[in-house]
Amino acid sequence: MSVFPIEIRPDKLTEEMLAYSRKLSEGMQNLLNADEIDTGVTPKDAVYREDKLVLYRYQRPAQVVTQPIPLLIVYALVNRPYMTDLQEDRSTIKGLLATGQDVYLIDWGYPDQSDRALTLDDYINGYIDRCVDYLRETHGVDQVNILGICQGGTFSLCYTALHPEKVKNLVTMVTPVDFQTPGNLLSAWVQNVDVDLAVDTMGNIPGELLNWTFLSLKPFSLTGQKYVNMVDLLDDEAKVKNFLRMEQWIFDSPDQAGEAFRQFIKDFYQRNVLINGGLVIGDRAIDLRNIRCPILNIYAMQDHLVPPDGSKALDGLTASEDYTELAFPGGHIGIYVSGKAQKQVTPAIGNWLNERA
Repeated sequence: MSVFPIEIRPDKLTEEMLAYSRKLSEGMQNLLNADEIDTGVTPKDAVYREDKLVLYRYQRPAQVVTQPIPLLIVYALVNRPYMTDLQEDRSTIKGLLATGQDVYLIDWGYPDQSDRALTLDDYINGYIDRCVDYLRETHGVDQVNILGICQGGTFSLCYTALHPEKVKNLVTMVTPVDFQTPGNLLSAWVQNVDVDLAVDTMGNIPGELLNWTFLSLKPFSLTGQKYVNMVDLLDDEAKVKNFLRMEQWIFDSPDQAGEAFRQFIKDFYQRNVLINGGLVIGDRAIDLRNIRCPILNIYAMQDHLVPPDGSKALDGLTASEDYTELAFPGGHIGIYVSGKAQKQVTPAIGNWLNERA
């Protein structure tokens, strides 16, 4: 067996160490000079409020003709929705506006102990339904378009099944449908969790607890390697700010209303009722066959939180005669903020909606 010795040249090593030190020095200055990190970059107006919820309408570009049917974005409860508008050149919101969509977004806010009794019925038949009715009345239309993201996509499926007459087109994005596909590590962990004990003990489930659960799914890349890689961008002020924006979003995790969390984990993860049947929201059974509107189902091929098969399971479960799938070659977060997503995913959503306007 041949052995190739590693040649370490002192002058080369010194040069690399000096370059590394310069990056650290400039990086520390960039970190110290960083202004307060903004959460969302596109101008918006609060148009409706209820309890902790705020409904925002984003300001439309003057040079773009806006579609008459408004688009309501329903985000997950477990993270903050400004991931869809994280930075100027990588904003799902901005991209949708550029295609002529009239974009509204539900910001769920930060639940506290006064919200611990909120149920999935309160979120779906309460908050979402009243936001939809606000849009219908404001725009003088019978139906709205809905874009449901992650857990918000699951909520949107339930909502559309319960209120099919109010939804014109439905877009689901990295949305779990089958919660027990092979390789779903998060689901495997949750199966033996005593959710009743957790909720009965704590009331609301701390966002920080859930956040560290998500990070531990990929501990090396999400809690270690990214900080090592950060050194390579510290000397670039713009990249430092974008890194800090992402860090702020990752650790900005709202607590979860206890009763809603109890039902979501037990029914969706542990009983998998969206696939197996038996889901009841409030006093009404959910039947996905009630959904007849066009559906665009988008999934990420390297998604570690919502495996592709978990999203693709939607195919054939509804009565829609206009069902389309879009595969994105990236992960759960990259589908919002990567340059590739801005060129592929967001325009595809806008074009798909415009074709069905």
